[in-house]
Formats: sequence, C-alpha cells, structure tokens
Amino acid sequence: MSISKKPLKRSKELQPFSREHHHGLLLSWKIRKGFTIGVEKERIKRYADNFFETSLIPHFEDEEKYVFPILGNDHELVKKALADHRRLIRLFKSKADIYRSLSQIEEELEAHIRFEERVLFPEIQENATEKDLQLIAEHHTEIKACEDWEDPFWA
Repeated sequence: MSISKKPLKRSKELQPFSREHHHGLLLSWKIRKGFTIGVEKERIKRYADNFFETSLIPHFEDEEKYVFPILGNDHELVKKALADHRRLIRLFKSKADIYRSLSQIEEELEAHIRFEERVLFPEIQENATEKDLQLIAEHHTEIKACEDWEDPFWA
C-alpha cells in the first residue's frame, strides 16, 4: 500500500504566480490552436511576442528576484528553472525559423510551468518563512495577460 502525499494548498502569496502560470498555459494552447486551424505563423508570433514582453519577462524577473532566493540559486530545482527561463527567452527572441521556435515555445513553456507548479513551488512553499512570503506579497503584483488582443486568432 502506497501513501499518497496530499497536494499542498498554494499559499496566498504564491497564488498570483500560479494564476500567471495559467495564462502561460493558455499561450501554449493558443499556439497549438493556431497551428491546428492553419493561422499564419506571423500572427501567432505577434501575439506570443506581446505576451513575452508584457507578461512573461516581468513574471520571470519577479520569480528570480523574490521566489527563487528562498531556496537559493545553487539549489538544483532553481538551477533548472533558471536554465528554463534562459532557454525560453532565447526561443522567444529567435528570428530564425518562426514555426520551429513557436513549436518549441509551446512545448517547453508548458513543461516549465508544470515543473514549477508540481515540483518547484511546493518545495519553495515548504521552505519559505513568513518573512519570505511577506516580501513576495509586498513586491509582486499579479501581472495581467493581454486579454483584449486585437487579433484573437485562436477563437
């Protein structure tokens, strides 16, 4: 008989990051949807670039400044998250093969978010002090995704 570990309820201070992760998962879905229905890759790329600049970069910066230090940058899970961030930034900035970059973004962003939600954030939450959580609450305001995009190609 195996004992299942009950899921950890996300602390209120980390919940805004989890909601932002949801928007990242929606980006991956929108890219997949766009490919499925034959949307021009340039239209998808414009949306992805806007999401990257307005939502993802500020999200990464806040994670790196306020969340990851709880475990420290030498922690294996944080090292993986930082490497994922660098890889995703390179993919978003790539001008070479747009279709290939978008395909990789779609896959890697989703995998990265699942890793943070299922592995990294529970570890961070288990190790965070009240002071750590307070610092997050004081400095991180939930980043709103661009929901009023003028070209909802996925609809």
